[in-house]
Amino acid sequence: MTDTMPSLVLRDAAQISEESFADLRERRHRDPEAVGAAFSARKRRAVADGDGRLLIVAADHPARGALGVKNAPMAMADRYDLLQRMATALSRPGVDGVLGTPDIIDDLALLGLLENKIVVGSMNRGGLRGASFEMDDRYTAYDAAGMVRDGLDFAKVLIRLDLADPGTVATMEATARAVDACAAARLPIMLEPFMSDRIDGKIVNDLSTEAVINSVAIAAGLGSTSAYSWLKLPVVPDMERVMASTTLPTLLLGGDPSGDPDAVCASWRKAVALPGVHGLVVGRTLLYPHDGDVAAAVDTAAQMVHG
Repeated sequence: MTDTMPSLVLRDAAQISEESFADLRERRHRDPEAVGAAFSARKRRAVADGDGRLLIVAADHPARGALGVKNAPMAMADRYDLLQRMATALSRPGVDGVLGTPDIIDDLALLGLLENKIVVGSMNRGGLRGASFEMDDRYTAYDAAGMVRDGLDFAKVLIRLDLADPGTVATMEATARAVDACAAARLPIMLEPFMSDRIDGKIVNDLSTEAVINSVAIAAGLGSTSAYSWLKLPVVPDMERVMASTTLPTLLLGGDPSGDPDAVCASWRKAVALPGVHGLVVGRTLLYPHDGDVAAAVDTAAQMVHG
């Protein structure tokens, strides 16, 4: 990490020991079946347990080649540091679950950090950041069968819609098939849609209220049933209009952590109280807060979601 990224403030109760990391490496080396055994032994919980609201910590960015946080381009490159931050987050009261690609979720399972947590499998990482094929975002991580095998609780897809890029239609078709496969498995799936454009070679998501409403309308219609579909949406101006555009249960995403922390929290606090919003899915903003105190950042988010 660069000097612009503060060091992690550790809490003893959430500290992963060097012995635990050594055991993780050893089991990955000598006993690949240990991963399946860890999932088989995991204690699960229902998605709607408790007050029915969710705080999910997300860490699926690295598999897209997006390792940067703020001005630190390789902030998420140290897997041990990332796992420690996630362990700290998952140890806090009010954290309901975690979202990640198989490599990260398998690590967490082997470390015993998924007990009584909702585990969300990230399905698509094929559209690598900065690639010429970025909008043809194929499903190269979890599939429905793999999530059923491991006893995961939720699926997640990112669907960016660039009307000028032919790769978008392949992504839409693949997403519709993913919705159908998850529904057949009775597995909830959260759709994270954006209207996007390629500007100076970079994919940029349109965060205007109208664009988000348009993306909701398109995403909600994918697949032959919406019975198991949820939405994962950014917090934008006039969220009341956004939430009036859908009846699907919705979680709000954290977005880029480069903004003012107080302003970000204020926008979350207002939006999470809207009808149809059931919680937050936040990644880098909680795992890499401006002061390095993951526990404090998570506690603030948990208070917003659960009160």
